[in-house]
Amino acid sequence: MSGGYDAIIIGSGFGGSVTACRLAESGARVLVLERGRRWDHTTYPRQPGDPWVWNQRRPATRNGWLDFRVFRGVCVAQGAGVGGGSLIYANVQIDAPAATFADGWPPEITAAELAPYYARVGAMLQPQPVPTAQRPARFDTLASGARALGHEARLRSLPLAITFDPAWTPDRAGAFTPDASRAWTNAHGRTQGTCIHCGNCYIGCAVNARNTLDLNYLARAESLGAEIRPLHLVRAISPAAGGYRVDVDRIERGRLVRESLTAPRVVLAAGSLGSTELLLRCRDQFRTLPAISPALGRHWSPNGDFMTISVQKTPVYPTHGPTITGGVDFLDADGRARFLVEDGGFPDVFRGFFEDGMPFQLKNAGFTVMVLGLALLLRRQGQFNHLMPWFAQSVDASDGRLYLGRRALAPWKREMKLDWRADASRETIAAVYEMQERLAEASGGATIVPYAWTLLRMLITPHPLGGCRMAATAGDGVVDHLGRVYGYPNLFVADGSIVPRALGLNPSKTIAALAERIAAHLHG
Repeated sequence: MSGGYDAIIIGSGFGGSVTACRLAESGARVLVLERGRRWDHTTYPRQPGDPWVWNQRRPATRNGWLDFRVFRGVCVAQGAGVGGGSLIYANVQIDAPAATFADGWPPEITAAELAPYYARVGAMLQPQPVPTAQRPARFDTLASGARALGHEARLRSLPLAITFDPAWTPDRAGAFTPDASRAWTNAHGRTQGTCIHCGNCYIGCAVNARNTLDLNYLARAESLGAEIRPLHLVRAISPAAGGYRVDVDRIERGRLVRESLTAPRVVLAAGSLGSTELLLRCRDQFRTLPAISPALGRHWSPNGDFMTISVQKTPVYPTHGPTITGGVDFLDADGRARFLVEDGGFPDVFRGFFEDGMPFQLKNAGFTVMVLGLALLLRRQGQFNHLMPWFAQSVDASDGRLYLGRRALAPWKREMKLDWRADASRETIAAVYEMQERLAEASGGATIVPYAWTLLRMLITPHPLGGCRMAATAGDGVVDHLGRVYGYPNLFVADGSIVPRALGLNPSKTIAALAERIAAHLHG
């Protein structure tokens, strides 16, 4: 097949970056298509009028940092840019425990099978816990709550894909400013800095202390000849002689320009929403891939994500330190709700929004309402430095369904919709909320009622999973244990969409390990 590429990879998050790197290492000619921009510390959004939000309906003119989707019952936050989800995640790198794979996975996928691939991810992303002397007050709050409730043995200092300077101390003059960062060059020739504990992990680190995918996997792929094209939206995939044709809309000066590319192998890595929507359109709208499994779109999960906020008697300084530093692990709870509770933080740049009511101009109604509503709620609680976010992931029912439906105001257009209800996951979420509340009270705080859940049964997740489920048969899933799409040779999926059920913990390392395994067999 002509076209100049051995493989086209759609998306540059944890699945796409891994497969791009490993294929490039094997000598393959690789093209990575990424819908978002290529960001760096000079272009990260910081002011209210900056390009914060990606709008899926208007990508030509609104192609910002964060893709925030509002569905019934769930809001989903995704990164939009070269590096995918690593741009907005909290850097947590955890191996899933063996019990995770005991049910709902193909028999080939076990903790022992994934162990060497977890190790490969660790070697590339170099996770490490926050040095003990640098742990923020939020970690101490989490720890004091765990000790008071008798759960000290469950307390974890979590491994983070961040580079720390052992000599950094918070009492040094200017400790939280870029001047306190120590520059270094990583193994892939990219300049990084050491962490200054500014809390801006979610919105882009000004000193490149976070080991995001653009600084390692993608950097290595490019050094070996892989080509990355930002601002390229894939619209359809069609079988072509010897492989596949990929139809693309290129964002160019505020408009979409159509082009087509071909390759013998295609890897979808556009995330749970992106890969699922693309295959749904190819099966149900364009009919270019009509044989895709009827399981497509099913078994979707918000990974049981849940957040509460408490007001603590002593300051916790929520903008100091990485976004997450520690957790209290209840994933071993046999026959009961399984979850991981973590400390949380706010980006430092948001302090002005919360304290001063700085106006937002985000051009995204759902996200604007959420941010302004949260700001109003928090301002009513008192001093910002006493606010403690509590994060959690849990093993929910994983019973959501993504599908194509008609727009209410434009019925001639079809867009992806989500059917997810809290009913089957209610007891699990209630157990998470109860534990967060108990930890807050045991550490000297009082929880603010999470009205989004108590009144609306609404969750917010940055960890969408499923939709292109991995399974032993085409009747149960979309791909097999190696990410191969049933019915379509040399078409693969390698991202969070193939995870068949909620993990109950931060999923990025598991997604990357699955992609490492897929890549090893893809070119092996």
